[in-house]
Amino acid sequence: MHIFYTSGVSGKSYTLDEPESKHCARVLRLVKGDLITLVDGHGGFFTAEITDPNPKRCQVNVIQSEQNFGLAGFQVNIAIAPTKNMERIEWFLEKATEIGVTRITPLLCRFSERKEIKHERLEKVMISAMKQSLKAYLPRLDELTKFSDFIHQPFEGQKFIAHCEDQQRDLLKNRIKPGENYLILIGPEGDFSSEEIELALNAGFHPVSLGNSRLRTETAGVVACHTFNLLNE
Repeated sequence: MHIFYTSGVSGKSYTLDEPESKHCARVLRLVKGDLITLVDGHGGFFTAEITDPNPKRCQVNVIQSEQNFGLAGFQVNIAIAPTKNMERIEWFLEKATEIGVTRITPLLCRFSERKEIKHERLEKVMISAMKQSLKAYLPRLDELTKFSDFIHQPFEGQKFIAHCEDQQRDLLKNRIKPGENYLILIGPEGDFSSEEIELALNAGFHPVSLGNSRLRTETAGVVACHTFNLLNE
C-alpha cells in the first residue's frame, strides 16, 4: 500500500504536490491506473487511481473515501523539553506519532539545553511516521513554548507532570482513567526545577512516576505515550 499525504481533498480529482508527485512517479515508478492511498492529516482516508503520473503534478481520481479513520475516543497531549541532540527528539516524534498522540508542545524550561527548534523539519518527521503507521491524523505540533506560559493554558482532562524529585508520586498507569483526555509534562535532561514543579502542582498537575528507572527525556515521552494508549485499548 503506497500512502501519500495531502493537505486537503475535495471532489473526485486531486493533484499531488511536487514532492509527493516525484516520489510517486520517479521513486516508486507508479503508472496510470495504479491505486494509491491518500491521507489528509484530519481523519480523511482515500483510495485513488492515478490518471496522470506526472513527476511534478501527479493527478489522481478519488474512488473511495472514509472520514474519521482511526479516530480515538481520547486525546494524548505531551509537552516535552526538546533534547540537545535533535535526532533524539525526532525519534520521539516519530514513535509518538506511530503509537498515537494528539498534540505535542515543545517546552522551554529552566534547564533546557535547546532554545530553538526547526518546526518544519520536525513536522516532516511526523508526516512520514503518520504515513508509515497507516494513520490519517497528523498530530498538532506547537511552537516552542515557555513552561510558565504553557501550564496556565486551559485543558479539559487529566493533567500530569513526570519528574524525578524525591516526593510522593503515583505510577502513571495507576492514575489513568480510560476514555478521558490526557496531558503530561516531560522535562529536560536536567529535569524540571523545583520552582517549575511547584508551579505545575499549583496549576492542577498531578505528580507521577514512569517507573523505577531514570529515563532519558525522549524515552520518558514514548513510555508515557504508550501507557496512555495501552490502557485505553
